[in-house]
Amino acid sequence: MEKVNQQSKKSRTYGQFCALARSLDVVGDRWTLLIVRELLPGPMRYTELKTSLAGIATNLLAERLRTMESNGIVERRLEASSLTYALTPWGMGLREPMEALGRWGAPLLATGRGEDTFQPRWLTLALPALLAGASVPSPVELGIETDGLLMVLRIDEDGPRAFIRRGEEPETVFAAVPDVVVALATGHVSIEEALAAGELRGDPDVLRSVFAAGRASASAPKTTPSA
Repeated sequence: MEKVNQQSKKSRTYGQFCALARSLDVVGDRWTLLIVRELLPGPMRYTELKTSLAGIATNLLAERLRTMESNGIVERRLEASSLTYALTPWGMGLREPMEALGRWGAPLLATGRGEDTFQPRWLTLALPALLAGASVPSPVELGIETDGLLMVLRIDEDGPRAFIRRGEEPETVFAAVPDVVVALATGHVSIEEALAAGELRGDPDVLRSVFAAGRASASAPKTTPSA
């Protein structure tokens, strides 16, 4: 049994003295980075993770969380008498490489949502990634409402970031289906087309300044990779 365990442990590492290879040893398993994506906006209970990650078996989710905790990526917290899972500071450091990977994969969204599942909280990672490099003369906030969730997209001297802020709605809110929000951020629809397809509450110039400040189409290829 000991030999089997040693072999199993060895098979989970590339055995290479390389930062990328060792990173993949830690986060390269299926579902691991998607769990990180879920936790970037904030802590979640196990049941919330299971619901958001449609398709993952409950025993596999438990195994991934245990492994991520032992690797120092995730920690358990007791919040309001509920056990939650949260990213450690080291785990939060995955935001930058995951945003870069999201930008790289943006052309793959050109075919639309189709039958794929979607959670609006995923946009808190996607929107800053797609608008990377955006800058405005003064800080600006825009509410994005889709599939019943309101998030805040803010651009300031530190660049774009998106987060969920309870109890305080920005003065300007754009509400639309996820496909329209993603297409607007990737540059596949114009700002005017997005306004026609969605609903705006507040100042249209705020929406224009946010999405004109940095469009993914400026850096992403126009063609979609073949299937």
